Amino acid sequence: MDNTDAIPSMPEGYLKELKRAEARKTDISKQIQEWFPSEAKILFEAGCGHGHWLTSYAMEHPEQICLGIDLIAGRVDKANKKKDKRDLQDLHFLKAELGEFLEILPKEVTFEAVVFLFPDPWPKARHHKKRMIQDALLEQLAIRMESGGKFYFRTDDQSYFDWTVEHLNESKFWKINSDAGWLHEETTYFQNLMEGYYSVIAEVV
Repeated sequence: MDNTDAIPSMPEGYLKELKRAEARKTDISKQIQEWFPSEAKILFEAGCGHGHWLTSYAMEHPEQICLGIDLIAGRVDKANKKKDKRDLQDLHFLKAELGEFLEILPKEVTFEAVVFLFPDPWPKARHHKKRMIQDALLEQLAIRMESGGKFYFRTDDQSYFDWTVEHLNESKFWKINSDAGWLHEETTYFQNLMEGYYSVIAEVV
């Protein structure tokens, strides 16, 4: 008996989103191939906002290839204006979702450091699954890290800080380094809005 007709078809909206996702990943892949040499070692900022912090870092470290991504096109546009104004050839900003970016990033492109500055804390317990820092992400980042590469995380939310520290302590891929210093201090637009913050730094094992 042929049961083909019994298999439910995918909703049209879901199929459209799959196509949009593939188109986004194709665009990201083309951009990366254009920007990076085949075995690039980069400093990566997830959720770069207006690019204030990463632009400041790149100005002091012109030899370092830097990439920041953000989901909001307007933020990425402002970041690129900062980069273009200063003619920073090895600084790049890209509109991308973190999971999609990591999925298509060539294995030859590795991270010397990864930075998370004030990501959305999703404070309600039912929303914690939306937080960027999850076990699967920490593993993905560790696989792409250079030896001795570091993870930098800063937040103004005590709960998110505790969450991140707990995940790092439980991870077999990372070890918190309490003696390490923050790699670059530059007050960001979002940081100016906050009364204080918490930082944690970890090294890949």
